[in-house]
Amino acid sequence: MKKISAAFDGLKFSNGTLTYAIKLAESSKALLSGVFLDSFLYSGYKISELIGTHGISQVKMNHLLEKAKKTRLKSSSLFMRTCKKAHINYTIHHDRSFAIRELLKESVYSDLLLICADETLSRFTEDRPTQFIRDFLTEAQCPVMIVPREYKEVEKVVLLYDGKPSSVFAIKMFNYMMPWLRSKETEVLAVTDPEESPALQDESLMRGFIQCHYPDAIYTLLSGDPEEEIINYLNTIPKNVLVVLGAYRRSQVSRWFKTSMADLLMKNIDMPLFIAHNK
Repeated sequence: MKKISAAFDGLKFSNGTLTYAIKLAESSKALLSGVFLDSFLYSGYKISELIGTHGISQVKMNHLLEKAKKTRLKSSSLFMRTCKKAHINYTIHHDRSFAIRELLKESVYSDLLLICADETLSRFTEDRPTQFIRDFLTEAQCPVMIVPREYKEVEKVVLLYDGKPSSVFAIKMFNYMMPWLRSKETEVLAVTDPEESPALQDESLMRGFIQCHYPDAIYTLLSGDPEEEIINYLNTIPKNVLVVLGAYRRSQVSRWFKTSMADLLMKNIDMPLFIAHNK
């Protein structure tokens, strides 16, 4: 049995994360762990809401704290009811310490962790990728699936390949976690330098590896800058796509000036991303 963890902000509950998690747990017969990140630093209300006639109102504060508590309990109850209805083995964790630290610890003991692309674990909203997601991805100890708030049935899988071990590792982890998706249309997408011959790196090895797991996969070879070409290409295909990636490696100098491929995908497309780092 695998363990899949799904991270939730109980005050801004993501139905998309819940639905993706339920579907994955059903398909893999996994234990589903609902991780509710009830950070004590995150109250969900504005300081201005506490101001009464004579300054800070304890009555207002107690009311808002009780409201937040009820909202969080409602979210975890929805998770529990949905799991029971789907006949899924589940657990619930209420982590009331620092959210990022608790979620990283959860990743150590998970086979896969799901989280919504726009989670901030604060009352503020941010453009994707949020700082919380970026910080988490940097240190996550298991594969991570970044999901949209709206669930879409996966009809196609795109495997990003850059000839480096990390991209192959991500495909291995994806195949291990979601073998039932082998029946879906699968595409290997790579980008080559326009000044070099248009061919996959280690082509015979890669094709042999893919043949073992995805014998009907098609190959698409683009030419140009990976960041631009991949984003442009993914924006031309139907949206019911899951993208698998490790890391498009660059030189150290390049990393100083450019964001990661995962960051660019979160910013520019609204598709679930399966991300695994070969550390």
